[in-house]
This record gives sequence, C-alpha cells and structure tokens, in this order.
Amino acid sequence: MSKSNTTTKKSWVDSMISGIEAVCNKLPPPAILFCVLFVVVAVIGAIFNIAGVSLVNPSTGEAVTAANLFSTEGLHWFLNNMVKNFTGFAPLGLVIAMTLAIGLCEESGMLIALLNTALKNVPATLVPYVIAFVGTVGNIASDTAMVVIPPLAALVYMGVGKHPVIGMMVGYAGAQAGFTANLMIAGTDTLLQGLTNDAILSFIPDTTFAVDAACNWYFMIASTFLCSIVIGTVSIKLIEPRFGKYEGASGDKIDEVTADQKKGLRAAGITAIVYIALIAALFYGGPLKGMFLKGMIPILFVLFSLCGLSFGIVSKAYKNVVDVNKAMTRQMSAMGSYVLFCFFCGQFQGLFNWTKLGTMLAIAGADFFESIGFTGIPLCVAFIVLCAFVNIFISSGSAKWAIFAPIFVPMFMLLGFHPGYTQLLYRLGDSPFNCWTPMSPYIWMVLEVAKSKYDKDLKIGTLIGNLIPLSIILQIIWIIFVVIWSLAGIPIGPGVGMYLPAGIM
Repeated sequence: MSKSNTTTKKSWVDSMISGIEAVCNKLPPPAILFCVLFVVVAVIGAIFNIAGVSLVNPSTGEAVTAANLFSTEGLHWFLNNMVKNFTGFAPLGLVIAMTLAIGLCEESGMLIALLNTALKNVPATLVPYVIAFVGTVGNIASDTAMVVIPPLAALVYMGVGKHPVIGMMVGYAGAQAGFTANLMIAGTDTLLQGLTNDAILSFIPDTTFAVDAACNWYFMIASTFLCSIVIGTVSIKLIEPRFGKYEGASGDKIDEVTADQKKGLRAAGITAIVYIALIAALFYGGPLKGMFLKGMIPILFVLFSLCGLSFGIVSKAYKNVVDVNKAMTRQMSAMGSYVLFCFFCGQFQGLFNWTKLGTMLAIAGADFFESIGFTGIPLCVAFIVLCAFVNIFISSGSAKWAIFAPIFVPMFMLLGFHPGYTQLLYRLGDSPFNCWTPMSPYIWMVLEVAKSKYDKDLKIGTLIGNLIPLSIILQIIWIIFVVIWSLAGIPIGPGVGMYLPAGIM
C-alpha cells in the first residue's frame, strides 16, 4: 500500500488515485476474480445465444453469434479444452522461462554488481526517464519486455534510493502503455500492416495501392521520446510522492563491487559477446535467417542463463550444480500464486474467445461509431477513444485490428484519409490503457513479483490506481501530439501523410 510522507491536504488528483486504489483493492484475489468473470461470460454468452443476438463481421461477411456454454456443444468444448486453456496460456511459459533465466543472474549477484557499476554516475532524477525509455524500446521483443524489464527496473530504482515498486510500474508502463512506439520497425508494424493491406484489397480488389511496415515509423520514433518523457514525469510528480521511503527486507542491496564480482562481470561480458556473435551468424545469413523475432524468448533465455552462470562460477557465488539448482528453486518458489492465476485466467480467456463476445463487442462498438457521423479531427479523436475503451476488455492488438480494419480503413479512405494514418490512430488508442487493464496477465505477474520481493501487503489496487492516471495523461497528450502533427502536415512515415494521394479512389 502506498503511503505519503507528507501531511499536507491531498490534491484532487491524489484523492482520485486513492479512491481508485481503494476500490480496486476490494477486488477478490486474481484466481477468484477470473472464476467470477468466467461465470459472468458464460451467462452472458448463453443469454445472447438464446436471444439470437447476431452481428455481421465485416472481415468475413459472416454472422457472429454468441456460443452457449450451458449446452452439449459447450460441455464438449470445456471437456476438450480445460487443460489446453491452461497449458496453452502463452504468458505462463514466457514468465516461467524468463524468471528462471533472470533468476540465475539475480541469485548469483550479477544484476546487483552490474547495476552498481553502471549507475555510479547516473543522477537519480534521470532514472525514471531512462527506465521508461528502455521499457518503450524494449517492446521490440514483444511481450518479453513486460516480463524482463519491471524486475530489473526495481533493482535500478533501489540502486538510486527510490522505491522498487515504482520502478516496476514505470518499466511496465513503458513496455505496455508505450507498446506501439519504437525507434525501430518492430513485429507489430509488420503484423498490423498486413491486416491494413487486406482491408484495402477487400475494399478495392484491383488496386496496387498498399502500405508498408514503415508507414508509421516517423511518428513512432517521435512517440518513443514522448512516452519516455510523459511516463517519467508523471511517475515523479504523481506516483513517487504517494510512496514512502522503501524499508523492505529484500536482500537486494547495492554494495561495493568486490574483486571476484569484477572478474565475474568480465566473464559474463565475454560470454555475452561470444553468444551475440554466434546468434548474429546463425540468424543473419545463417541457417536460422528470418527466425530472430520468432525465437526471441529462447534467445534471451539462453543469454541470461549463460551470463548468470558465467558470473556465478567465476565470482564463486555458484560453487557447484547444487548451488545452481537452489538458485532456480528459490526463484520458482515465489511463482505458485502466478501459476494458480494462469490456470483460471486461461479458462476465462479461452471461454471469452470461444463465446465470440469479444468479437461482438468490437463489432458493436464499430457499428455505433459509424452511426455518430463525426468527420475530420473529431472523427480521428473519437476513433482513438473507441479503441482505448475496447482495449480494456480485449488485450490483443492484432485481434482488434483484424475486426476494425475492414470497417474503418474503407470508411476513412472514403473521407480522404490514408490507410496508414487510420492504422496509426488505432495504435494510439490500443496502447496506453494496456498498462492497467486487469485483463492483461502481465500486471498480475508484476504484482506477484513485487509482493514476493518488496511488499508482501501490496494489492492490485495500488498498481491500477497509480497507473490509470498515468495512462489517461499519456493518452490525452498523445492525442494532442497527433493532432498537432497532422495539422502541421508532417509525414507519419516514408511517403505517408494524413490524407490519401490523389487518384487512389
């Protein structure tokens, strides 16, 4: 629970955050929460099914109806998929794998020694901005950034005398709220571009007009710095004053680096260089060419594991294989609650997808939006807000764009907007609220790690209550930023502006 050291009267913003925190702290434990949501989705799906509610999916032209769990078909689905919903729940394997690898680095003392060496001359005031920036650009590794960066950010914050839980929130906000921004072309750009081009072809079948993966690149480069500045500033002005001085019992103290640890860091550095060179040879022009992004999780797992082992052996933190096994066991002992959560969250997400309620929600929102008759900048802003609202319930960005693109790409083209610009607006609405929606499994991972290491009494309300204002401020500033950018006529990517080139329609 966050506590302020001040006795001054609370501002209305602080009171609002406290109110949100208090309400969210009344949520049941995550496993129970998703049990309740499972039942709610099952009942709504049954009601919609019996009532014959049907919507047309513009991407297929087929009617979408809700499925009924309380039927023979529903019973078959549950019996066939209960175990699959758990074992196939993607965040489960990702979190456990990366926890093991990072744990080897952490238990050996490598992370503490590395951060102590790297942070000697870094001003504490710059740390929030650096962490937000690293989180934002780290999303080139997709969901991996949400697992890797928050725990490391906590150690960085402790190294400069700040509260580690705030560090986790800032790192998580960078990776989640800034998910769409990056200095480089990421997998998200390629994925969304493909769906955008499918929507263009379905609207104008014979056209050769298309967008490429760099169609939003200029704007996203600028947005990387915007997200870092906004997230860092909000964390300093709004979040840090709500937390007292950290006085936890964690053993992660940053002391002077010993001679053995310096030798260990050199060994880990050499290991990393050799490994990265090998990866470059294999993935760029080698037998695994084109597999780099798809293989990111195993690549990082091996990198962290080798570096942690190299440091531990040379620094004598790991004297034998028993020490290595104990280190991994200690890390995994704190993951029991997260595994429990994954079982029930996997059942909920499986049912939510099977009942088609997510698809129906997106289509209904799009139908309503199409009927309100906005044009110009108000239309663009309303579209961003719609995407942000739907994002609270459906965390998959590609799934939403697969539904939205066939509706909004043609609609915006008819109004003269470039499909790349429509895609950009979608991405701005799809990102900021990522950092607090309880539908994301990664916020529960952050909660469990923070509870096990820094604050056993921490509740989900503290995370959500502090991240909601941050996401709202980022969303508002991002909207203002894109409006100014658009009115100034600056390209959002190579050869891509706000409006369609002449002759396309």
